Amino acid sequence: MRAAPLPIQAAFLKRIGAPDLPASTSPFDPGYDPATLESHLEQSGHLMSRLKLSMACWLIAEEAAVRRKLAAAKRYHVATVTGGGPFEIAAARGQLPAYFELCAALGVDRVECGAGFTDVVLDPRAIVGLARRHGLSVQFELGKKAGGTFGRATVNALLDQGRRWLDAGAAQLVVEARESAAGVGLFDASGRLNVAFAERFVAVFGIAAVTFEAPTKGSQFALLDHFGHAVQLSNVRLEELLRVEIYRRGLHADAFAKPRLQLPPVAAAAG
Repeated sequence: MRAAPLPIQAAFLKRIGAPDLPASTSPFDPGYDPATLESHLEQSGHLMSRLKLSMACWLIAEEAAVRRKLAAAKRYHVATVTGGGPFEIAAARGQLPAYFELCAALGVDRVECGAGFTDVVLDPRAIVGLARRHGLSVQFELGKKAGGTFGRATVNALLDQGRRWLDAGAAQLVVEARESAAGVGLFDASGRLNVAFAERFVAVFGIAAVTFEAPTKGSQFALLDHFGHAVQLSNVRLEELLRVEIYRRGLHADAFAKPRLQLPPVAAAAG
């Protein structure tokens, strides 16, 4: 039996040698209206590894609207995760069981855990176990929101912390970069990526287990330039997702000649 013909866009991408890649970017919803989010899911849902409901905005939005957005993500087969802020507040207030119950009741798939702006003491095994009892998976965010740029000692401590969470059953680790990707985490005050430190996270945990927050064009391009197609990115704005993904595939002017992103030679692509 002959295979069904590819859609015309996919057929053209194959002809020019553009790679067919799994979804590796987790964009965030900082409080878009449901119609806007639904439009982005229709256009780009196939490129989303996971949709993050960012910050605590979803907690105070009209519940019907939040349910509509989560239902839309399910229709487009996009898994969802809540941002780390509500988790930290719930932990600080002694309300983690109620928080996980809420997330599960709304239909969220995963919760992000962390201690980015609080000093709560967290037991990874207890928290992962509690989440699983509510049908939720867990990702853990590494780094403090006001901790400045990582130093060597900080990276060593975060690697140890990340091991404990993965050993406890966390599905993934997220490296903090806030909204600026400047003067925080792996980025210096001018937004330059510390490549050596980024490589340590990948070397220890593997590229599939680490997601790098990349909220700005510079941070996104720097991580893709260095690690190539497979790097996992998060905290990308919905309206910037397509730009990130054409860069990942070597279809952006600034990526066309980058060694880790450029398309294969024409003869190889045609074959």
